[in-house]
Amino acid sequence: MRIFSILTALLVTGLLYLFVVERDLLRGLIGFSSTEEENLQLEEPTEDPEQLVMEEIKPVNVVASTFEQEMVDTSITLTGTTRAARYVDVKSETSGLVISEPFRKGENVSKGDILCELDPGTRLAVLDEAQAQLKSAEINAVTATRLADGGLGSEASKTSAQATLQATLAAIDRAEKEISRLTIKAPFDGLLETDAAEVGSLLQTGSLCATIIQLDPIRIIGFVSESDVDKLQIGNPAQARLISGRNVTGEVTFISRSADESTRTFKVEITVGNSDLSIRDGLTAEISILADKNMAHLIPQSALTLDNTGELGVRTVVDDTVRFRKVDLLLDSPYGAWVVGLPPRVDIIVVGQEFVVDGAKVAVTFRENTL
Repeated sequence: MRIFSILTALLVTGLLYLFVVERDLLRGLIGFSSTEEENLQLEEPTEDPEQLVMEEIKPVNVVASTFEQEMVDTSITLTGTTRAARYVDVKSETSGLVISEPFRKGENVSKGDILCELDPGTRLAVLDEAQAQLKSAEINAVTATRLADGGLGSEASKTSAQATLQATLAAIDRAEKEISRLTIKAPFDGLLETDAAEVGSLLQTGSLCATIIQLDPIRIIGFVSESDVDKLQIGNPAQARLISGRNVTGEVTFISRSADESTRTFKVEITVGNSDLSIRDGLTAEISILADKNMAHLIPQSALTLDNTGELGVRTVVDDTVRFRKVDLLLDSPYGAWVVGLPPRVDIIVVGQEFVVDGAKVAVTFRENTL
């Protein structure tokens, strides 16, 4: 009895050992492997990794158009002001009372028209006196010269008589010049900006008789930056849009050689015909000056993009491969952007350029360039 108890205890201890410590061994003894089920569950058909990569990399569909270089006129835009070709304050050179009927402001005058006429006063009498003395001075000069040459008179008398004659002639010239200053004439064809001096008003030397301006042709003055001034030349065609909306055309007639010290800009003058005098002095105008001609491409503004470094450019297609090309913006237009820096003929991606990178393969669909 005691032996059976000992055997039973040993058997139970052995079974507990197998279940707790040698569990894998026990499973092996009974024909079941713990890894078989896991291997069965993990076993799945595998595919070639290279084949998966090839399936993932597919050409991106893009749309491109072909663009060719064209000759384009570049222009410089600046703001200016209209200015009369001439603007003169006509002033008196002598003093006197005005005796002429005045022209009224706004009237057209021609060169040589009398704007103001002054009362001569005693000036005519002074001239008459000088002319009367001239007769006596001439006789005295002739007599003194003959006596001196014949040895009957002195050289001093001869010299004195000739000096008296010259002084008399000078007095006549002064009197005639003074009388000519009594008539104040228009220096050029123009338009009166003020009334001429009224009858009876006293003009002193330097007093204003009238202000006259010349509006045909008229100048439009603007200031161009130092970075653009070298692009301009005398004779460049120009167009100006006045504040009223009217467009006028002319050409560059002056480019300053000295910059304004405060703004570092250069004065530019445009001359425009104004035969009907409809363009007034002092109007604001937007000036557009045609500068040099350049070869450039006109492309849609939407085709412009930036690369990873922030450079402006376009993405082109070469042998179904994307190539980024840097461009410089020449000017904007209502139809697109004029750019330089591309080959004469180039295929540019116009749809899908933001979804591809330099060097990527693409499936290109070409469409006609409608610009």
